[in-house]
Amino acid sequence: MPSPPVLASAKIMAFVYTSDPARGKAFYRDTLGLRLVEEELPYALVFDVQGIMLRVGILPGLVPAKHTVLGWQVPDIVAAVKGLEQAGVKFERYPGMPQDVLGIMQFPGGARVAWFQDPDGNILSVTQL
Repeated sequence: MPSPPVLASAKIMAFVYTSDPARGKAFYRDTLGLRLVEEELPYALVFDVQGIMLRVGILPGLVPAKHTVLGWQVPDIVAAVKGLEQAGVKFERYPGMPQDVLGIMQFPGGARVAWFQDPDGNILSVTQL
């Protein structure tokens, strides 16, 4: 009988990077409202996101990816987008993608997604399934 998968029951954690820890802390803690657990300077800022650890690593000279690196599943995407906009978040508009006035795109399977960037240019998203 095969042994059980090693990671199947392990808790996942997430990583994103910043080149400026003060700016990253202000964005993830103050703008997005995440709970800062620990500052492991000069290596990372550690946040708790509903029991999931988010490590915002510190990487001088960061070149952000050109795709989504982190996202949140929300129950009401319109409320989430409006709330984030009130906190100062600007949502991305992508040419050729059918997005509504709030920047929300609906996929054929029904998922609705909107994208925004953190101060380092990392692409983040909110999704309603």
